[in-house]
Amino acid sequence: MVLREDRYFSAEPTQRDLARSLYTLVNKLPLICPHGHVEPHILAADYYEWGTPVDVLIIPDHYIFRMLYSQGIALEALGLAPLHGGAVETDHRKIWQTVCDHWYLFRGTPSDLWMRDELHDIFDCDQQLNSANAQTIYDELTAKLRDPAFQPRRLFERFNIEVLATTDQATSTLADHQALTNSGWSGRVVPTLRPDKVVNITHDFAAEVEALSAVARVDIVDYQSYIAALEQRRHFFKEQGATATDHFAQSAYTERLSERAADGIFQRALKGQTSPEDVRRFTGHMLTEFARMSIDDGLVMQLHIGSLRDHNPDLLQRFGRDMGADIPTTSEFTHNLKPLLDLYGRDSALTLILFNLDETTYGRELAPLAGHYPALRVGPPWWFYDSVLGMRRYFAAIIETAGIYNTAGFNDDTRAYPSIPVRHDLWRRVSADWLAGLVVEGRVEEEDACEMVVDLAYGLAKKTYHLDR
Repeated sequence: MVLREDRYFSAEPTQRDLARSLYTLVNKLPLICPHGHVEPHILAADYYEWGTPVDVLIIPDHYIFRMLYSQGIALEALGLAPLHGGAVETDHRKIWQTVCDHWYLFRGTPSDLWMRDELHDIFDCDQQLNSANAQTIYDELTAKLRDPAFQPRRLFERFNIEVLATTDQATSTLADHQALTNSGWSGRVVPTLRPDKVVNITHDFAAEVEALSAVARVDIVDYQSYIAALEQRRHFFKEQGATATDHFAQSAYTERLSERAADGIFQRALKGQTSPEDVRRFTGHMLTEFARMSIDDGLVMQLHIGSLRDHNPDLLQRFGRDMGADIPTTSEFTHNLKPLLDLYGRDSALTLILFNLDETTYGRELAPLAGHYPALRVGPPWWFYDSVLGMRRYFAAIIETAGIYNTAGFNDDTRAYPSIPVRHDLWRRVSADWLAGLVVEGRVEEEDACEMVVDLAYGLAKKTYHLDR
């Protein structure tokens, strides 16, 4: 398997040549990884036991088992254990063979591109995944994962990662981050506060509040003390190097409740007596409250909108939450976000990055909003649209109205650690090709495109997430 030097570039010769030239300006730049889901414990010590290729490349990647599940392959056959027991495949060679037997399902998908580039660039494997090569590749990968050069910290250095942000629950003690700091290793790994579990009043809210109370050392008895505990957590995370928070909501709905109304919902939530309207209003209020906190403490606020979590009830019951059964929904920002923007949208002390799974909002809402309000930035294509075509559609819909400097650059948003550099490489190639097209069309000067490609690859993410401070 030989990878094309000009992969993801235009077939038109003039644009392709210019894209290649622009790409050479960024392909060796350090990686800024401001948002992702790599577990910090793999970097907390100088040695980490990777496990098998299945542990590293298959089980953490919901893109892979989502596709296989859609073709009737049970999650148990991929090594994923049901919550309440039952037969599960434990032979990782057999799991790997099953994946490779069905790898043709991924043709034309970003998963195929990432895996192909990862095997070639990271593991020096020039074979293509298929049934015949499965066990040979498995042996090659197993040997590499045992090589000291493939330890997580060595890969961090080899990948040229300048900074990596993890995503951590509000109740986390950040013990792994503290171990990293105390280890003397020079790699920069910072936490990101994700408070969703202590804000979601529909799921184990009383237990989550109890855990928050314990870790924050605040006796939470009402809404006011609840807010004090959240502010303590933000302060603690910031002390450990955090520059951002991460929030998920079904919709972008926001409102500002009175303290009395907020406390009323809070008290009902502790008793498990909330209504759907309570959930909608409390979530919307807390988004506004977190924006206020961001202005106070300077943490960048990320908001991911539009995924209906756990759409498959059978999967939820048998395997628990976040097992790849999330489906995009229609989103609306102009009206829903207005209460928050009325209060804080003009304040440049707030940086609110919007991520969305409804592409129809790009040109209609997100670009005009970010092109007006100082507080707003548009995040890169997320999840289902973290792909060649998704990126091209993003550029086409967003940039004419908002420009690139009201976007947040790129983040890899990955759980699969070895995939980090290939995901950045895909973005850099698509960005270079898109800019080359603008130059060929006479819409941008080549000198400007040279600056823009560096900003898209490196500068925007570093600045937007305050990682240049």
